[in-house]
Amino acid sequence: MGYDVHITRKKLWWNEDGPVITAEEWLRYVASDPQLRLDPTSERHSVTINIQSDFPDPWLEWFDGDIYSKNPDEAIRGKMIQIATALGAKVQGDDGEIYRSGKADDYYYDE
Repeated sequence: MGYDVHITRKKLWWNEDGPVITAEEWLRYVASDPQLRLDPTSERHSVTINIQSDFPDPWLEWFDGDIYSKNPDEAIRGKMIQIATALGAKVQGDDGEIYRSGKADDYYYDE
């Protein structure tokens, strides 16, 4: 089990309703970002990220209108912020906190 962090346009990532990031939007973004490499065998449009990370193969995956990673470190969260900004979205943890930066303690709750 792990802690997921999501790039989402929804008020709360787990809501069924709300604006989504389409697979097509995600794939267009991936094609425009040289740090992302698409796994052509992935049905969920998974990518590896070419950044310095605590993990040997940092990754992101699109699923059901959101993009997520499990237990992301500061570098991955920072990249997620960059992607979210480009997609008009936000970076939100499993508990609903919204990250301002890649730092683990730099978040707030939207009331």
